[in-house]
Amino acid sequence: MMVYCDYIADRVSRYLRRDMEDNDTLVMAVGKPQTDLHPTEGWFQSTKKTIEVQDTNGKIYLVTVEEKG
Repeated sequence: MMVYCDYIADRVSRYLRRDMEDNDTLVMAVGKPQTDLHPTEGWFQSTKKTIEVQDTNGKIYLVTVEEKG
């Protein structure tokens, strides 16, 4: 069965960037989706994707897209 974490993370980050440019929003910065890689060896661990989002107060949030179960 196909997994769409890449697609969903891409759509979320694109929407947040577009919203940030087009509207009066509380979002100040949106990072690119990051792949879940092993911290020292660099190999692929899962299909999970993470996106860092910063608000206008400088607080950073981590948006995670991963398969349930």
